[in-house]
Amino acid sequence: MRDYKVVVLGAGGVGKSSITVQFVQGVYVESYDPTIEDSYRKQIEVDGRACDLEILDTAGVAQFTAMRELYIKSGKGFLLVYSVTDENSLKELLALREQVLRIKDSDNVPMVLVGNKCDLEDDRVLSIEDGVKVSQDWGLVPFYETSAMYKTNVDEAFIDVVRQIMRKEAAISAEKKQQKELQKQQQQQQQEQDAEGQQQQQKSGKSKSSATQKDATADGQTDVNARLKQSINDHPKSSSGSKCCTIM
Repeated sequence: MRDYKVVVLGAGGVGKSSITVQFVQGVYVESYDPTIEDSYRKQIEVDGRACDLEILDTAGVAQFTAMRELYIKSGKGFLLVYSVTDENSLKELLALREQVLRIKDSDNVPMVLVGNKCDLEDDRVLSIEDGVKVSQDWGLVPFYETSAMYKTNVDEAFIDVVRQIMRKEAAISAEKKQQKELQKQQQQQQQEQDAEGQQQQQKSGKSKSSATQKDATADGQTDVNARLKQSINDHPKSSSGSKCCTIM
């Protein structure tokens, strides 16, 4: 079972704890108690794969920004939550997203944009179109309007970010496998080149040996010819005036 750490970010009072508790425990928490940091665990199945989620519900107040950076560093995926009843809460997410991208040093971070409290239609100041526009500005980040009270799209938002984490890990694994195969091919090519070089050296050595033998044979023949010539000079033929006698 794989472990996935999801961090819930957003301004204070937007309902981060409410949607987290609703997802993990199936309970709606109505009262607002400012969170410093709460950690929850839940086992779920996503696309046939068992997943063990650790969900960090972070503080929305400024004095805990240092702690928030630590959570961002350890997080694999992020829910960025605002309230449809609070325009400033959406504006705060712009800075939070930039902080996530900076700390993770990547533009490809599993992330979901969540507009919470969609059940409070009478208090709504942000439309669905406002959330869609931000999603488009962020490169089509998945966007959900949720209701912690009625559990509207709560499970879907968490499952979406887990899917993104799984896809990213699969892509990284495939890239590593491809690099490993490429290195293996390069090693094989290098081995083949080394073997070919050794064969050429062996052939070159044989050619030199054959040439040396030919030179030695030629030198030996020259030496024989020289000795033969010397022998002839040392034993000259009889005088040309002598005659042969024939007995009748």
